[in-house]
Amino acid sequence: MRKRHRTEDEAEINITPMLDIVFIMLIFFIVTTSFVREQGLDISRPTQAEEQQQQDEDNLPILVRINQLSMISVNNRQVEADAVRANLERERAQNPSSPLIIAAHPDADTNSLVRVLDAANVVGIASISVATETGGR
Repeated sequence: MRKRHRTEDEAEINITPMLDIVFIMLIFFIVTTSFVREQGLDISRPTQAEEQQQQDEDNLPILVRINQLSMISVNNRQVEADAVRANLERERAQNPSSPLIIAAHPDADTNSLVRVLDAANVVGIASISVATETGGR
């Protein structure tokens, strides 16, 4: 009788192709991922010391209202459109660090708002806030 010699082939799993596929998939996902950068506004909130300083100075803001008929009033005084700059200069001379608040009605003419903003820029008012008024006024 003849004996058969079995050569034991060791069964081994070749993982090289699997690693190649995994690395290719990893590179694909990294390249196709979109990096989204959110846009926003940087807002600097005042600290308590700044709030206390503002309250101590007792600076009342300069309030400019533009009603639905596009009539302009500065600190509750009706003014002509051509006299806005002079009134803002006078208010700024009395309180140099006062902020300007422009409260415009939604139905007001945009030209009136632009005129007030231009006058404030010429006068040199640094802090300007624009708000809208409700239809009740």
